[in-house]
Amino acid sequence: MQSTPAPAFDGKAFVRTLSSSPGVYRHFDATGELLYVGKASNLRKRVSSYFLRPPKEPRIAAMVAQIARVEVTITRTEGEALLLESQLIKSLKPRYNILLRDDKSYPYIYLSTGEDYPRLGFHRGARTKPGRYFGPYPSAYAVRESLNLMQKLFKVRQCEDSYFHNRTRPCLLYQIGRCSAPCAGMISMEDYAVDVRHAEMFLEGRSSAIVDELATSMERASAAQQFERAARLRDQIAALRQLQAANYVQGANADMDVIACRIESGLACVSILFFRGGISLGTRDFFPRLPVDAEPGNVLSQFIAQYYLERPVPRELILGGEVADLDLLKEMLTAKAGRAVELKTRVRGDRARFLQMAERNAQASLTARLASRQTLGTRFDDLQALLGLDELPRRIECFDISHTMGEATVASCVVFGPEGPEKSHYRRFNITGITPGDDYAAMHQALTRRFRRLAEGEGARPDILLIDGGKGQVAQALEVLRDLGIRDILVIGVAKGPGRRAGEETLVLADSGRELHPGSSSPALHLIAAVRDESHRFAITGHRARREKARQHSVLEDVPGVGARRRSMLLRTFGGMQGVQAAGIEELTRVRGIDRALAERIYASLHG
Repeated sequence: MQSTPAPAFDGKAFVRTLSSSPGVYRHFDATGELLYVGKASNLRKRVSSYFLRPPKEPRIAAMVAQIARVEVTITRTEGEALLLESQLIKSLKPRYNILLRDDKSYPYIYLSTGEDYPRLGFHRGARTKPGRYFGPYPSAYAVRESLNLMQKLFKVRQCEDSYFHNRTRPCLLYQIGRCSAPCAGMISMEDYAVDVRHAEMFLEGRSSAIVDELATSMERASAAQQFERAARLRDQIAALRQLQAANYVQGANADMDVIACRIESGLACVSILFFRGGISLGTRDFFPRLPVDAEPGNVLSQFIAQYYLERPVPRELILGGEVADLDLLKEMLTAKAGRAVELKTRVRGDRARFLQMAERNAQASLTARLASRQTLGTRFDDLQALLGLDELPRRIECFDISHTMGEATVASCVVFGPEGPEKSHYRRFNITGITPGDDYAAMHQALTRRFRRLAEGEGARPDILLIDGGKGQVAQALEVLRDLGIRDILVIGVAKGPGRRAGEETLVLADSGRELHPGSSSPALHLIAAVRDESHRFAITGHRARREKARQHSVLEDVPGVGARRRSMLLRTFGGMQGVQAAGIEELTRVRGIDRALAERIYASLHG
């Protein structure tokens, strides 16, 4: 008996049930996948626009054709609807929404509190530790440059607490004038507190007030005939004034972000210039996904709502072009910041110059991204021609092995497609149970673990399998695929040339045994080399992490009954691991918490 198909969604009938209140609506397809999230000041009027008249935009028409269900959430105000819309888009990532793709948290400068000698440091992630956080900064480079300046100007320590509390002599930073060495008592708590306060003022953008304070202190020191102190203050003032001259941007004395958007060939770039307290912190570019309403004003509106959802909002936003829902955005950002936030689209003077700068940055980044896509397409086309393939390869996988004299062997698998690297499909394999240094066995194990899943009907099939190595490594790949019954995957070995120079690589085709020498001018070889190098980088990163973890591992951790406290007691009692290894069973039992049975287990574990 055949089941009756579900009736088509009647949008016109659904609209008649809707309220005229503000709110958020969500479109779903027949499988329950979320297609689109939108907000409306009048739900009935907005949702009816999808069903009562044919959409003019082809992409919207394609979305409407898939709608099988609509859900709505009524809010009190349109501002609340905008906020809810932004939260849902960011968390649910609907297919047809403009989506900010920004998976990396922003870095901050962290200043600890509640200590006699606070520290400055780089911070990324949750801001849970007690202290002050300055930022966010557009990049890790901007944070490290700022910290480098702070070392020169104020000499506030930046070392970790574990390092600081175990120092008895000044480190090299003190010798080169980058730290005042509070760890060794080279500065009083009062003088250090002044340096910390000046560092805070500098990060708040109050560098002119610091100069005034330092000038007053210099005059007092000079009057008291403390000429060495006066000279140090003079040098500090000169360094601050030089920094102000180099970094101060006339007209940007307020906290301000300048945002511009450019769209071309279905790709958008949003560029932000960051100014805090008159200091330019640099720029950052974003490439949001563009499915529907791909107009600069709509892109900027949705970008701003998502971007500042979880970030501090500056006092002023300078926006390139007219922005949809400008008043609503201002209302939402003001409520989030707890103070007035200005959104300006028509500016003159210096602010117009900053906006032109942001627009040029956006256009340049967009042009570079488009050129990169075109270059990648050319390389894939050349690879198809070089290998004589009927179709353009859609998925290339490359494997590589990394270890240090057989220690902590790791295999990597990276994936490239016509759009570039597909990092969500990257995989690492920790290799175990082989003779250390046996690269053939390591490759065999990694390939078996990868393609066993494919043989069981899981995972995607690559069109081309690249192996970093020559005929021996290729033979391992062929053996694995043959044993698993997998066919129709082109296996290619990438062997270094006689001089191991880039561009001299030899391609070994596994199916025929032929060798190709494309040469350094071949776009196909450029693509293969880029994939191979990325696989090598990914393998080395995993190997180093595994090796570091292994070297930090204590043999005592593997002994049942020895936890962190007992391990600490043993190491402290015997002065380290060597002392524990030299101790006998009777000596081990004298440690508090270690009975004879546990002492025998510890001794047996340490002596095989």
